[in-house]
Amino acid sequence: MIYIYDDYAGTHSTALAAAYHLNKLPKDRQPTKEEILNVDYFNKLTAADMGKLFFHGVDEDGNSVYSIGRKRSKLVAPALKNLSLLFQDKYQIREKVIISNTSPTVPFAMTIGGLLSRGLKIDSIGVPLLVIGAKQAAKDIIRLVEHTKQTGKSTNANVVVLDNKTFT
Repeated sequence: MIYIYDDYAGTHSTALAAAYHLNKLPKDRQPTKEEILNVDYFNKLTAADMGKLFFHGVDEDGNSVYSIGRKRSKLVAPALKNLSLLFQDKYQIREKVIISNTSPTVPFAMTIGGLLSRGLKIDSIGVPLLVIGAKQAAKDIIRLVEHTKQTGKSTNANVVVLDNKTFT
């Protein structure tokens, strides 16, 4: 199975979701500032990275975990779904694909922190706000990841797109 976490920039909530999915962050407590800042790709991607899939690792069940930034485009998830279905049909690829939107978990502090840090290059204000936002969002992101993994295990569909609007 392939899991793809998507959101606006692909560098904050998606990176955290991938880290929780891969058990790289603790689920029984809030992560520390150092743990958050050491997450792969967290606050490291730029506008040039939008639309690129980033591999985060393989989970305990042998499933690959990726993330992607989509900016404002609502077409990325449907395009990924259609491409996955095409590969499954034409090339008999039997990997189930779960595409999960992490945007609903993003608190205001993370939005502003990302704008300041990635958009305006003001890390002195943006990064602390990102850390605050990551801590605020931790429980919601963990719930979203668990929901995503459960959907992957329980669905019979070859490709599933989760908008996750219930996580707001």
